[in-house]
Amino acid sequence: MSFPEIRPRRLRQSSAVRNLVRETSLEPRQLVLPMFVREGISEAVPISSMPGVAQHSLDSLRRAAADAAEAGVGGVMLFGVPAVRDAIGSGADDPDGILNVATTALVEEVGDALVVQTDLCLDEFTDHGHCGVLRPSTGSGTEPEIDNDATLERYVAMALAQARAGSHLLGLSGMMDGQVAAIRRGLDAEGFTGTLLLGYAAKYASAFYGPFREAVDSQLQGDRRTYQLDPGNRREGLREALIDEAEGADIVMVKPAMGFLDVLREVRDAVHIPVWAYQISGEYAMIEAASANGWIDRRAAVLESLLSIRRAGADAVLTYWATEAAGWLRQR
Repeated sequence: MSFPEIRPRRLRQSSAVRNLVRETSLEPRQLVLPMFVREGISEAVPISSMPGVAQHSLDSLRRAAADAAEAGVGGVMLFGVPAVRDAIGSGADDPDGILNVATTALVEEVGDALVVQTDLCLDEFTDHGHCGVLRPSTGSGTEPEIDNDATLERYVAMALAQARAGSHLLGLSGMMDGQVAAIRRGLDAEGFTGTLLLGYAAKYASAFYGPFREAVDSQLQGDRRTYQLDPGNRREGLREALIDEAEGADIVMVKPAMGFLDVLREVRDAVHIPVWAYQISGEYAMIEAASANGWIDRRAAVLESLLSIRRAGADAVLTYWATEAAGWLRQR
């Protein structure tokens, strides 16, 4: 017998064969589009650090969501950008607040075609930019610290407001201890037993959130390292995912995606519920910048990045390319 005896390349000899034996697929329904809606504007405002992404008015939000639904995208995740902020994020649970008004508008526009999801965190609504209620330091430091349990009360109020606005799924992104259990109890007590909870379980304190801060006009001073995870910790991310599952999360999240594919794989292997990943603003901006300079093939790089996140174990991916990528996938 001639050498070599084993020829794996036979499985790569044609497009038809490669398609037949491909282990991981990417479909429009597996993509979720994050969207920003800003109070007090009449037309979309481009976000300079995220080419192609904008802060939406209510009208442009409806149009963009309809485009996403038409492309076959599985869902949209809404982030609100209010005109006024305060220390406890009062606008977050105001029925007339921008996020809740926009939620109702999108449920009416596309609620039968895709899953309308809402970010449940206070950072967009507080004048200090943190994800919770602050209190004076109880330790050796002088800076205010997050009051975990007082924040949970605000989260429950926010959850009820979003559920009443019609949100199908609440994205619990604040990284407070006990947030899933507290919100689940609060929703169930008011009869919202069908509202889905996405636990941002393994959310890391990443350097790649930068463009997002522009997108939501963040007021943050300092960092979020006392509640988001240390990027060096793999086991801690897995532990948080298991806790969220035990507390009643319907889905858990790993965020960011591309720098934490090892964590994503371990979480997928450990839990018995869907696992999603968020391809965050910095990941998006890097590929956009490289393609704008002619260094990479934009379409190929976008689809490869999404496929790699799926291959690592994500059942769905939040990505700012959701609508565009869904269009490409439907052309195949």
